[in-house]
Amino acid sequence: MVRKLVMGGLAALTLGAGALVPSAASAADEGLALWYKLDETSGTVASDSSGNGRNGTLNGDASWGDGLRLGGTNGYVKVPDNLMRGMTSITVALDVWIDPTQATPYFVYGFGNSSGSNGNGYLFTTGNTFRTSIASGNWSTEQNANAGVNLPRGGWQHIAYTLGGGVGVLYQNGDEVARNTAVTLTPGSIGGGTTTANYIGRSLYSGDKYLKGRVKDFRVYSRALGAAEIAQLAGPVNAEIVKQDAAALDLGDTGAVRSDLTLPAKGASGSTITWASSDPSVVSTTGAVTRPPAGAADAHVTLTATLTKGTATEAKTFDVTVEAIYTDKRAVETDAGKLVVHNIDDVRGNLTLPTKGENGTTITWRSSKPDTLSETGEVNRPQPGANAVKVNLKATISRGGHQAVRIFKPEVPALPVKEPYKGYLFAYFTGEGYSNGEQIYNALSKGNDPLHWQELNGGRRSSPPTSARRVCATRSSSARRGDRFYLIATDLKIYGNGDWDRAQRSGSRSIMVAESTDLVHWTNQRLVQVSPPEAGNTWAPEAYYDKTLGAYVVFWASKLYGNPQHTGDTYNKMVYATTRDFYTFSEPKIWKDPGYSVIDSTVIEHNGTYYRFTKDERNNSSSSPCSKYIIEEKSTSLTSTNWDFLKECIGSGALSRGEGPTIFKSNTEDKWYLFIDEYGGRGYVPFESTDLEKGDWTVPADYQLPSRPRHGTVLGVTQAEYDRLLAALG
Repeated sequence: MVRKLVMGGLAALTLGAGALVPSAASAADEGLALWYKLDETSGTVASDSSGNGRNGTLNGDASWGDGLRLGGTNGYVKVPDNLMRGMTSITVALDVWIDPTQATPYFVYGFGNSSGSNGNGYLFTTGNTFRTSIASGNWSTEQNANAGVNLPRGGWQHIAYTLGGGVGVLYQNGDEVARNTAVTLTPGSIGGGTTTANYIGRSLYSGDKYLKGRVKDFRVYSRALGAAEIAQLAGPVNAEIVKQDAAALDLGDTGAVRSDLTLPAKGASGSTITWASSDPSVVSTTGAVTRPPAGAADAHVTLTATLTKGTATEAKTFDVTVEAIYTDKRAVETDAGKLVVHNIDDVRGNLTLPTKGENGTTITWRSSKPDTLSETGEVNRPQPGANAVKVNLKATISRGGHQAVRIFKPEVPALPVKEPYKGYLFAYFTGEGYSNGEQIYNALSKGNDPLHWQELNGGRRSSPPTSARRVCATRSSSARRGDRFYLIATDLKIYGNGDWDRAQRSGSRSIMVAESTDLVHWTNQRLVQVSPPEAGNTWAPEAYYDKTLGAYVVFWASKLYGNPQHTGDTYNKMVYATTRDFYTFSEPKIWKDPGYSVIDSTVIEHNGTYYRFTKDERNNSSSSPCSKYIIEEKSTSLTSTNWDFLKECIGSGALSRGEGPTIFKSNTEDKWYLFIDEYGGRGYVPFESTDLEKGDWTVPADYQLPSRPRHGTVLGVTQAEYDRLLAALG
């Protein structure tokens, strides 16, 4: 098969799906100033196929293999000097694969000059945020075409920038993603035509990172290619994107469908997906499901997804079985078989007793001892020293004239003896700047002193064995008798890439949960989805027990987008949901939205009033002088959305900036401690106060926290718990 690519009226041939192969003369005529195919297998020369003799030289950890490989340490290609001399227009086009662990900031390529540690006139492209800039001096002179989002990682992308007639256009996989119609510089004006810092994979700023990834088919033209020409160059990458998206496309279990399907309109890598159905009356092209009537046979439908990107296309089919509407008998039998009550074998707190089955059944409960375990799940444990109470808990599942019964036989143990707290347990992570930093670490106070600590497990990760951030440990109730512990954390890893936009646009909607009854042995972590589909992230979860609800209020920060693709821009709001068991959560609700970004709330209750501390996320300015510090509020209702303001700027003067606050009360006196994370600096710094209402917080004169503690919680522990932790992990 022979393809023809027409540029400016002249024709050049490509063979099969390979790259453009013009003659040297036609390439020069069409403005192809440099062309590195980057298909070599050995040596240190990147050969110029444009016919202009501008060979490049490999340096550092640059090597060959599926294109040019760059290790991110010191690898780059040195492009000959003065590449852009005389150019009034330019196109730079290439295929790039960015490693998921790419550190920032970085350049994909940069042509220009450096002065000292700074760039001094240049043209460059970066993936964070995806933009191309032309500058006459340093960063302050940059004229940008900015896509506003990060370039995806872990997959091939075709990127191109064209500049001509004062118009700069940025392309991603053949699609225009940014345009600047007021560019006043030309490539040839940079350095008066003299450019000696021309690199692929290296920045012109010495403090930036090297590119970690791969590059293919690197082209520079002395003219601005048109959109159709850019789309043609993007063809091979688009074919790979379609192939990858088709392989990744999954509708889950389609063997027993009873509700509408979600049919994606976009692939993970950006392809467009359209759908066809063999029987739209059963499953429509939008995923709407119409089940056959009760008593009829199940329906079988074939869904066909057609994935398209540019001129590339691929189809994928799914066999779908739509179950007929259940008869009353089948619905009852199915829901009875699936009925689960979490923690039924170890009842130490209130239970979630479902009242509806997924097939429209009603579930009612009867308890043989409602004073111990009520029919709505409230638990009253026997007093310390008493015998455990055995209960028969009967569930009746019904629909229409059919019923089924399930019997559960929980045993409710006595409360533990109430003991005073004799120390503190500190759970935290140590930061995304370290390969092992996003794990859970523990420290014990030295005696009953919350300002001096000893690290457990030799300063290594402690419990549970998980990768996590923003750690919250809590007892199973607000009373000192709780003997079940929950540890919740952010499902996020940012080490090595710094891709905060991706983390907030397509991050996890779940929190990590682990449980323990002794603070030493923990269950395996589980992920529980708590955020709605419009959420791009679920950050810094924390839980606080609300006695009036008989449940925990779990709160976190999320960016809530107005569309399922999470496009556009928004800001973090505080969101909450309630739970009894950390398996089943209520529908999330917005908890705090002041009209600007807020994250990292922590709460404590004192004499019937809740005190909330939250990070103000605004950028520093004269109109928001307290941004990047902590706000304090109060309310008599934990789930209220209207808290009374008490104080702002907490931490200002003592910290360069602060986030991740955690609040706890002294075990021995009416004093409270507020640890604030000076991120990018010292980590946690302790503050103390004897009056929550005043909001006056001071740094104590003497303290010694663990090494690099960040984003955690402090929990009071009894002497037995303290000794057990020290024996197991000390």
